[in-house]
Amino acid sequence: MSILNVEHLTHGFGDRAIFNDVNFRLLKGEHIGLVGANGEGKSTFMNIITGSLQPDEGKIEWAKNVRVGYLDQHTVLKEGMTVRDVLKSAFDFLFDMETRMNEICDKMGDATEEELDAYMEELGTIQELLNAHDFYMIDSKVEEVAHALGLIDIGIDKDVTELSGGQRTKVLLGKLLLEKPDILLLDEPTNYLDAEHIEWLKRYLNEYENAFILISHDIPFLNSVINLIYHMDNQELNRYVGDYDKFREVLEMKKSQLEAAYNRQQKEIADLKDFVARNKSRVATRNMAMSRQKKLDKMDVIELAAEKPKPEFNFKESRPSGRIVFHTKDLVIGYEEALSRPLNIRMEKGSKIVLTGANGIGKTTLLKSILGLIPPLSGDVWQGDYLEIGYFEQEMTNPPSNSCIDEIWKEFPSFTQYEVRSALAKCGLTTKHIESQVKVLSGGEQAKVRLCKLINRPSNLLVLDEPTNHLDVDAKAELKRALTEYKGSILMVCHEPDFYDGLATEVWDCAKWTTRII
Repeated sequence: MSILNVEHLTHGFGDRAIFNDVNFRLLKGEHIGLVGANGEGKSTFMNIITGSLQPDEGKIEWAKNVRVGYLDQHTVLKEGMTVRDVLKSAFDFLFDMETRMNEICDKMGDATEEELDAYMEELGTIQELLNAHDFYMIDSKVEEVAHALGLIDIGIDKDVTELSGGQRTKVLLGKLLLEKPDILLLDEPTNYLDAEHIEWLKRYLNEYENAFILISHDIPFLNSVINLIYHMDNQELNRYVGDYDKFREVLEMKKSQLEAAYNRQQKEIADLKDFVARNKSRVATRNMAMSRQKKLDKMDVIELAAEKPKPEFNFKESRPSGRIVFHTKDLVIGYEEALSRPLNIRMEKGSKIVLTGANGIGKTTLLKSILGLIPPLSGDVWQGDYLEIGYFEQEMTNPPSNSCIDEIWKEFPSFTQYEVRSALAKCGLTTKHIESQVKVLSGGEQAKVRLCKLINRPSNLLVLDEPTNHLDVDAKAELKRALTEYKGSILMVCHEPDFYDGLATEVWDCAKWTTRII
């Protein structure tokens, strides 16, 4: 029996079509990977099936009494709530039952015998439900999930409004997992998780008996947890059995077969047109020419999908820096409390260093301390000579409401409109994207706008904080190529070994110097 049926879904934004007559179904126990290039509508699809967005046309029908849990990174968390409060809110329906149970107990003293029987029956039902949902183990469940996702390190009694975007995502993911809905909808859940917590989530999803739909560009993670692929491309949604690698294999085969059929048909069309042109005016062959013309008119012409613009990232390089890029003496990083022991580290010209380690141990703080964006608690940082730094921040807070064109023009006022459009197009953005407001773009498209700024400003040191978050497979592959060819120095935070393998000259495990208990 279907948990979810989507029929004849059509949707678009302005004159930009996203879906055209799309059908989809979700069956019990299916573990689905929803894949496609940035901007193809994966998050839009999630918003439509959860009712957050109304489609232009089509029917979305859920089975009765299905509880849906959606990892929505735009959820507003109220000031005054702690991480613990948010996690415990997963069990609000049980706390409501407990309240009802207490109300019944208060009434029993004045109840008639008939009322007493009814109260006892209701109490028994509530107690069974509370026991079935492990109500008296809620605190330990909350602690377990908080520990598994690294929320203990953040501070489980911390106000949620003090959290970064990545930390908020982890809190919302924890709440979702505690709710144990009938279906999980996860939109890029690994973006802010380190390797240890990705492994934990992988195990959780592999043991998850219910259905889930997962959007992810982390291919090793995707392959390890899903058994079906739905591919979103050119306003269509197509189903493939198996993991992502199997899907790519079948997709390439279908593409080759379609191209071969297209080429055969184009040759046939050319031959028919040539025959008609040569014979339509001759009395002896006019009927044959008309017959071939009818065949042409009735032919179901094969069309090849337009090729998606592939990103081209080529970083502009400035004059080489001095031999020492930076070095520190007894550097202690942190805000109100220390995140590290005294650090004496240095980086030399041409190094490509990757920082790894669990969330919350200070990787981003270290980058900002080295760049001079935040003061260290103690110790010193010396930057080398002739540094031209390009910095890619982990998150875009409050995406601007101006267009992509204006955003790049603001950064490079000397560019002509042609140069601005060309720069954005080289990053894999279509004309529709280029003319859209930055804030309405997907996370991957926004990342490409930020990369456009980075690659067009000459640098000799790139400082990159989780640059692969939100990027699709093609964009990640192109970014890796560009960084491998970059002759300057790179200091990067990254949680994807597949991305930095073969790129990094050194990997620094930040767990070795953190003061945080992991």
